[in-house]
Amino acid sequence: MAAVPEVIPYPEVRRDLWRPLERTGRSYSIWVIILLAIALWGLSCWGYQLYRGIGVAGIRRPVFWGFYLVDFVFWIGISHAGTLISAILRLTDANWRKPVTRAAEAITVFALMIGGLFPIIHLGRAWVFYWLIPYPNSRLLWPNFRSPLLWDLTAITTYLTGSTIYLFLPLIPDVAQLAEHASGWRRALYRKLSLGWTGSDREWHALERAMKLMAAIILAVAISVHTVVAWDFSMAIAPMWHSTIFGPYFVVGAIFSGIAALLLVMSIIRKTLHFERYLTPHHFNNLAKLLLLMSLLWLYFTVAENLTVWYGNEPKEMAVFGDRIRGHFAPYFWIMVVCNFVVPFVLLGIRRLRNIRTATIASITVLVGMWLERYIIIVPTLSMPRLAAAWGSYSPSWVEISITGATFAVMALLYLLFSKLFPLVSVWEFEPHPAEQD
Repeated sequence: MAAVPEVIPYPEVRRDLWRPLERTGRSYSIWVIILLAIALWGLSCWGYQLYRGIGVAGIRRPVFWGFYLVDFVFWIGISHAGTLISAILRLTDANWRKPVTRAAEAITVFALMIGGLFPIIHLGRAWVFYWLIPYPNSRLLWPNFRSPLLWDLTAITTYLTGSTIYLFLPLIPDVAQLAEHASGWRRALYRKLSLGWTGSDREWHALERAMKLMAAIILAVAISVHTVVAWDFSMAIAPMWHSTIFGPYFVVGAIFSGIAALLLVMSIIRKTLHFERYLTPHHFNNLAKLLLLMSLLWLYFTVAENLTVWYGNEPKEMAVFGDRIRGHFAPYFWIMVVCNFVVPFVLLGIRRLRNIRTATIASITVLVGMWLERYIIIVPTLSMPRLAAAWGSYSPSWVEISITGATFAVMALLYLLFSKLFPLVSVWEFEPHPAEQD
C-alpha cells in the first residue's frame, strides 16, 4: 500500500484534517454535556468522600488499597501509549507513524493527568498532599524517602512534564499555520502557542533535533516511571508481591494496555471524523501485530510469575495463588486470561481475521483484561496477608465505582475538547520540509 503523503496532495490533507476544528455538530455537543455530567458526578463523589472521610470507600483492614490504586496503575499504564509507541517510531524514522503519533501523545498526557490524581484521592486528608513536596517550611516537615507516595509524585510529575513538552513540540508548526487562518480568541491562542514560528530552515532543523532528543529522554522516563510503580508492590514483603519480575512485568503490561488504548482511539477517530484516508488498514495492521506480540509477552510474564509461586510452594503465597486460580477471584483471573491472550491470539494471530474491526474488539478486551489484572494483583494479596488472623475481604462502594467510571468520562471529554482545538493527525508531517529533505 502506498504511503498516505504520496497519495493525497498537501492542500487536500490540510483541508481534511482542519475540518473537525471548524465544524461542530449536534452530536458533539450532546456528548460533551453527557461526559461533563458524569465527570461532575465523580467530582461530587470525591467531595462527599472528603466531607465524610475515607470510610465511605470500601477500603478497610486489611485491604487498604482498592479501586483507587487499581485505577492508578491502570491509567499510568495507559499513558505508555504515546511515549513508547510515538517515541520508538520517531527514533526509528518509521514512515507509517505520521497519522498515529499525535493521537498517542495526547493519550499519554490525559492518562497521566487522570492517573496522577488517584494517590491524592486515596489520601484521607487530600488537602495536605503538598507535604510530599520537599520545600523549605517552618514546621521542618520533610518527605519520607521510604514512602512510595514520594516516589510516585516525583515520577509522575517528571513524566507529565516531559510528555506535555513532547506533545507540544510537534504542535508548533500546525498552530502556526492555524494562526494565519483563524480569528478571534483562537488566533490569539495559536499565535502564543506557535512561539513566533516562521518555518525557516533553522527552525525546522532545531525542531527535529528537539523532538528526537525528547523522544529519547521520554522513553527512558516512561520505563523508569512504571518501574517505580512496580516498586510500590515488590518492596512490600507480601505474598506474590515481593518479586524481582514486577519491574519488567509492569512495563510490558503498560505497553500492552497503551497499544490497546491507541488502537481503540484510532478506530473511534477514523469513524467519527472520517479519517479513513489517513488512518488506513495498514496502520491498524501494524499496531495489531504489536498488540499480538505484547499479548505473548504478557502471557510469558504471567506464567512465569504464577509458575514460580507454584514451584516454590510457600504456604502463604500458595494461599493467595489458590484463591486466584480456583477460589474467590478465579472468575476474574480466567476472564483476564481470555481477554488478554485468547481473544487477541485468535483475532490477531490468524491473518484472515485480522482487520480494523477485530483489532478494535481485541483492544477493548485487552483494556478490560488489563484492568482486571491490576485488580487481581492488588486485592487478593491484601485480602490474605501473611498473618492468617488478619485475613479479610473487600468490596467497592458506590463512591469508588462512581469515581472510577468518571475517570473514563474525563478521558473522553479531554479528547473531545482537544480535537476541537488541535488536529488529531499532525498536518505538517505530510508536507516536505528542509529537515526531511537533508
